[in-house]
Amino acid sequence: MEWTQSGDDVFVRLDPGEEIHASLQSLADTIGFDAAAITSGIGRTRNSVYGYMDDDHVYHRVTLEGGTELVTLQGNLARRENGDAFTHLHATFSDDDLKPHAGHMFSADVHVVAEIHLRILSQAVMTRCPLENSEFVALSFN
Repeated sequence: MEWTQSGDDVFVRLDPGEEIHASLQSLADTIGFDAAAITSGIGRTRNSVYGYMDDDHVYHRVTLEGGTELVTLQGNLARRENGDAFTHLHATFSDDDLKPHAGHMFSADVHVVAEIHLRILSQAVMTRCPLENSEFVALSFN
């Protein structure tokens, strides 16, 4: 991973084998921020797991094992109550037949490169807290 910062904007390049969630969480610890908007991301990934939450608050997952284009990436980063960084990401992937796959991104390994923009929310206090009877970890503002 390499990154550059201009004010509250951070631009990150992730390299082959790096997992996107883990890398962005590590970056938050390295730079020392607690909240950010992930505004864009592109690249090529593999072993991409995405899905959706149904009406009963249960996540369903689909795995794209081979390489796919990461067409869009957006979301946010906040801290859990214990201080750990938590990323909530949604993505659109395109397979080699140009068929789109989109939803909540559970994980994705960089295959060639990922280029991601974050905007640090330096004045925001955001916390992720588990919801009762749900797999969702809710965002709250203090």
